[in-house]
Amino acid sequence: MASAALPAFAGVQAPRDPDLGDRVTIIDPAMPPERIQAILDAIFRQQESAHFTDARYAVLFKPGRYAVDVNIGFFTQVAGLGLLPDDVTIDGHVHVEADWAHGMALDNFWRSAENLAVRPRDGTDRWAVSQAAPYRRIHLHGDLALDDGGWSSGGFMADCRVEGTIRSGTQQQWFTRSGTIGGWEGANWNMVFAGVAGAPPTRFPDPPITNVAALPGMREKPFLHCDAKGEWAVFVPAMRHDAQGTTWESGKPAGRSIPLSRFLIAKPDTPASRIDAALANGFHLLLTPGIYRRSKPLRITRPGTVILGLGLATLLATDGNAVLTTANVPGVTVAGLLIDAGPIRSPVLMQIGEPKADAGRSDDPTLLADIFFRVGGTAIGRAGTCLEINSHHVLCDDLWIWRADHGDKATARVHVGWTESTGEQGLVVNGDDVAAYGLFVEHFQRHQVVWNGERGRTLFYQSELPYDPPSQAAYGDGAQSGWSSYKVSDRVQRHHATGLGIYANFTADPTIVVDSAIEAPDRPGIGFDSITTIALGGGKGTIAHLVNDTGPAARAGAIRQTLVRYPER
Repeated sequence: MASAALPAFAGVQAPRDPDLGDRVTIIDPAMPPERIQAILDAIFRQQESAHFTDARYAVLFKPGRYAVDVNIGFFTQVAGLGLLPDDVTIDGHVHVEADWAHGMALDNFWRSAENLAVRPRDGTDRWAVSQAAPYRRIHLHGDLALDDGGWSSGGFMADCRVEGTIRSGTQQQWFTRSGTIGGWEGANWNMVFAGVAGAPPTRFPDPPITNVAALPGMREKPFLHCDAKGEWAVFVPAMRHDAQGTTWESGKPAGRSIPLSRFLIAKPDTPASRIDAALANGFHLLLTPGIYRRSKPLRITRPGTVILGLGLATLLATDGNAVLTTANVPGVTVAGLLIDAGPIRSPVLMQIGEPKADAGRSDDPTLLADIFFRVGGTAIGRAGTCLEINSHHVLCDDLWIWRADHGDKATARVHVGWTESTGEQGLVVNGDDVAAYGLFVEHFQRHQVVWNGERGRTLFYQSELPYDPPSQAAYGDGAQSGWSSYKVSDRVQRHHATGLGIYANFTADPTIVVDSAIEAPDRPGIGFDSITTIALGGGKGTIAHLVNDTGPAARAGAIRQTLVRYPER
């Protein structure tokens, strides 16, 4: 992927501000509002429809109050630098529209808003997004719309307080966790809430709403902050059990601040050897926006290491390698990254823990937050498995693992296809006590997810099967037709998943049949709740059963099927 020459958008650089590179704009309340608005508008104009650009940006607001409109385009992170969301107040909108796609937000990926209070003047904001567009730690004083008139494909919200009503509109599915909302209107396929005050009760399948009272264990994503003295740090929230509501409404959240002096601040031109040496010597890592081409992985060997990306910092595998691996150590955090497969097949792109790991602590889990994988689309990409988790006690919080179903038509860089950009499976879990909260895995050529570890748990799963198998013969698991999306290994004794939506859209051969959306052992410790299958496009393909041989077929003439629980009782 060639990087274009891009303009920088500089904010006020105070004497004690860190050098975060020319793709990070630091906004200070002393700046004239018209200058701030000009910077925001310039970034948005460049990024609004830049679906497959190499450009990456972060806009960071220091504590204060700002009368501006913040429209967020592709590959842009907007975040407050306060310890609490209300430390940075936007008197205006912080929003995502789909004007560039005539209201269709199906492709509004790769952006985020974090750690802000938002007071829209008209009382309503819009966050019309699909995958890889988290809305985190926001205090919204008003209502929120999740669409822009056309379809949108699903999203993620965490640690937020929305004073008004959230209207899902045409959102197909959505996951909201650990927050407070004034109300919720709408449901299409699969709406899941966990630990959210004000959320509607479970009524699945009519309407398709599932409400889980609390998360058994959760650790929020770390964030960058600075104080009135100009001191910069990364705040690492503490572990919570039976998590309900936000971490911040009662005051200072529990956790620890790591001074920024303990981080290597890396830029895309930072030598790989320097980054590797810093990690080996006990430093944490802050990756500023850009593309980091790696011929060997970042290697995390120390417990408690934090790797935090700004502006969707991207690790690209160049030589068939992994881009990030960890030793068998607990308490690691990896957050805010896009992982790109390269043209040489990588057997694994990210590996958490070594094979047959016997490591991990329930009181100090590893956290993977806002990690997004891409195989193809912008360039040829090839991978066996995108993410392999071998460690025990790992929290996965908002993962989108994507083999591309479309590319950059504007520049004819459409690097998709059954034999061009290849990926076997998105996620393989070998470790025990791994939890996934907000798991999106799509278009891989075998199983989307393979779960071999014990006591796994998933809350909200979205999965489209690949569009492009050329025939039934090319797409099958031995004696079975097709590949199930979610596969729990035959040897697993305990596993539970809630709120699963699995969809077929076999555009290359609509006669393809998949025997089951979910495969799992039939034993007492295995259970699923709130399952949906859909044959998209009016029935392009058939999913014969929802779990194993249970449930009717999603097919032409009966495109949507649901199952309240498995095993049925």
